[in-house]
Amino acid sequence: MSRRKLISFGGLASLPVMRECKTKRESSWDRTGGNRDFIVIKPKETVIIADLKGPACIRHIWMTGGARELYFLRKVLLRMYWDGETKPSVESPLGDFFGLGHGVPRPFISLPLTAVGRGGSLGLNCYFPMPFNKSARIEIVNECSTEMVLYYHIDYEVYEEEFDENVLRFHAKWRREVCEKVRAEVNLTGENNYLVLYAEGCGHYVGCVLNVKALEPGWWGEGDDMIFIDGEKWPPSLHGTGTEDYFCSAYGFGWQHYGPYHGVIQVGNTLDWTGRWTVYRFHIEDPIVFKKSIKVTIEHGHANDRGDEWSSVAYWYQVEPHVEFAKIPPVEERLPLP
Repeated sequence: MSRRKLISFGGLASLPVMRECKTKRESSWDRTGGNRDFIVIKPKETVIIADLKGPACIRHIWMTGGARELYFLRKVLLRMYWDGETKPSVESPLGDFFGLGHGVPRPFISLPLTAVGRGGSLGLNCYFPMPFNKSARIEIVNECSTEMVLYYHIDYEVYEEEFDENVLRFHAKWRREVCEKVRAEVNLTGENNYLVLYAEGCGHYVGCVLNVKALEPGWWGEGDDMIFIDGEKWPPSLHGTGTEDYFCSAYGFGWQHYGPYHGVIQVGNTLDWTGRWTVYRFHIEDPIVFKKSIKVTIEHGHANDRGDEWSSVAYWYQVEPHVEFAKIPPVEERLPLP
């Protein structure tokens, strides 16, 4: 394997290989030489924090900051655009993108995402590689009613050669739904499942963060994951055995735990399963490949017999263009239920 083919990859195995690139960073450092190493974003303001030229690959993103407002992590949006596209490939509330569901800061460590620090001022990290050929634009949209402070690093590599068509573009998308109960004993279609991701084109799905607010007592995780590949009808290529099984646990979620590929960030009431829950599963060693389309779904309860609040961020790579399968709703429709 040539050095060129290793450029967009990381990990211990590639460390001895000389990289053919220039390493750069875009950050919020104080241009006056002082210590005000942050930017202030006014209410309802959109700020471009990075406008990069390619060919290049973002290797690490770090952010911290905040606003004096409840649920600011859900009110502030993060958007990313590759190679001059007009519709963002990444669109999510800031906190949710980094694994902080329900607009609530919780520390955790996984392989691609981490949130570390103390109190509510956590350092948010993303290690998903994000290659592009022509350009990358990253925006922060402050939809709070107060101004916000943002510190950030965006570490990237610049190359001399463009990537070929086999190098896919990174995508992430947030959606939320208060699921409706279905009065049925069996589910042999998957039509009423919670939708994590729908994508068209060629690529692979690499995981999700799922948030559930259980609105009544009872185990909410009895639903199966069902992943339909390339437009297939029932039964799907991948059919699971329970929500906790998809997230690599068993017989429910007992406590917080953080692994490289799966974990539980927020735990509700383990006696009656009510409250707020956040879990994650990353398909880093086992990406799910699609050639034409993919539809990632999970039942909300057995045969969709529960009506809880669900939200999620799906992460995937694909060729462009992408379809917009879920529009980001206005702030009042993004806020978690009380």
